Amino acid sequence: MLARPTLRKPPDESAGETRVDQSRPKEERFLLRVDNQTKCSFSSKEPAMTAGAVIKKAFPVVMVTVLDSKDGSVEVIK
Repeated sequence: MLARPTLRKPPDESAGETRVDQSRPKEERFLLRVDNQTKCSFSSKEPAMTAGAVIKKAFPVVMVTVLDSKDGSVEVIK
C-alpha cells in the first residue's frame, strides 16, 4: 500500500501567519432580521431601516424587521 507524504507549509509562509479571531462579531443596538434570522447589526436606526428597505424591495415576499435590542421594540418594514 502506498503512503501519502505529510503535507507541510514551507518555512517562509509560516513566519508571516496571522491569526483570525473566531469569536462572535460584536452586536450593535439595532438588529436587521430577515424572516426572523439576524443578518447584521447597526449602531443607529437610519442605516438599519435603509438596508432593510433595500432587501424588502429586492425580495418583497420575505419579512424584514428592525429590532431595537435596548428598548425591545420591533419595526416591520413594508
